[in-house]
Amino acid sequence: MLVQNKHLTTIWYEKNTDKIKIIDQRFIPFELKIVELNTVDEVCFAIKEMQVRGAPLIGVTAAYGMYIAARENADLKNASEQINGTRPTAVNLSWALNKIMSSIENINKEDLPNKILELANQIRQEDINNCKNIGEYGYRLIKEVYEKNNQPVNILTHCNAGWLATVDWGTALAPIFVAHKNNIPIHVWVDETRPRNQGFSLTSWELLNENIPNSLIVDNVGGHLMQHKKIDICITGTDRTASNGDVCNKIGTYLKALAAYDNDIPFYVSAPISSIDFNIENGIRDIPIEQRNPEEVSHIEGLDENNKIKKVKIVPEGAQCANYAFDVTPAKYITKLITEKGIIDANSSSISKLKN
Repeated sequence: MLVQNKHLTTIWYEKNTDKIKIIDQRFIPFELKIVELNTVDEVCFAIKEMQVRGAPLIGVTAAYGMYIAARENADLKNASEQINGTRPTAVNLSWALNKIMSSIENINKEDLPNKILELANQIRQEDINNCKNIGEYGYRLIKEVYEKNNQPVNILTHCNAGWLATVDWGTALAPIFVAHKNNIPIHVWVDETRPRNQGFSLTSWELLNENIPNSLIVDNVGGHLMQHKKIDICITGTDRTASNGDVCNKIGTYLKALAAYDNDIPFYVSAPISSIDFNIENGIRDIPIEQRNPEEVSHIEGLDENNKIKKVKIVPEGAQCANYAFDVTPAKYITKLITEKGIIDANSSSISKLKN
C-alpha cells in the first residue's frame, strides 16, 4: 500500500543482494525504518520484539527465516523449533513452518536454499493475493450498507489488521481500502488498542497515507458510539480462529463484539484460511494466550519536545501489571467470517469446507 504516495510492502527478498528486508514497525508512525534480517536469531528477534507483527506477516517472516537457516547450512529442524517458539498465539507461524518442512522432505541438501526461497516467495505472494480477495469480498458488505443508507459508512476496527499486519492490503482494512478505491465514502473509528497502541500508531498511519477519513478513540468509547448509532459495522482481524468459529484477536476484541451484539451492529472478522486452526475445536478452552512484558502496560512511548522517541512510566512505583495480549470472541457474537474464498458463517460446518 502507499506510504507518502510510494508503494511499499512489509517484507521482501532483494535478489541482487540476497537480503531479506522488513519495515521495523516499532518506530511507526514517527520513523520509517527498513532493516535487514541476516540470521535466524535476527528473525526470531523481529517476531518476538514485534519488528514484524500480525499473524499473516509473522508466517511469511518465518518462511524467510527458514531460507536464511538453509543458506547458512543450519539444522533446519532446530531452526524451525526456534522460530516457532517466538510467539504462541498466531497460528500462521506454525502453519508456514510446517508447510516449509513438509515440502522439503525429499529435497537434496544442496538444493534446499533455492527450494525454500521459492516456497517463501510463494507464501508471500499468496498472502498478497488472499488479502486482496478478502478486500473484494468485504467491500461488498460495505457497499451494501452505503447503498442502503446513502451516507458515509462508519466502520469500527480494533488493533491493526491492515497491510502492516500482512505483506500488503491487510485483512480487516482490505475491504476499507477497496471501498475507498471504489469511491464509497467511509469513515473509520480507530481504537487506540492498548497497551502497544497499534490502532493509534499503525492503523491511523495506514489510513492517513491512503487519505481515508478516520478518528482516533480510546479503547472504551466503542460501546458508546454504538448506542448512539455512530457505527454501522465492525471489522477486525484474527490471529487464530478455531474450527468452531471462535476468534482469537488482540485483547479488547471480545468487548467490542459484545457491544456490537447488544446494539444489533454487524461484527465481521477477516479471517484468512491460514489463520484457521482446524485442530482446535474450542477457542476459549484451547487457544494459548500470550502474556507479554508487563512494561508494555506500565510504560508508554511517544515523541518528546525534541521530537525524540521517549518511553515514560505511567504507573505508581511497585505496581504489578498483567499483560494479556489476546482474548477469544465466541463464534455466536460473530456475524460472518470474511475469507479469501468468500463470506461464511462462523461455525464448524462452514469452516470445515475450507480445509482442503
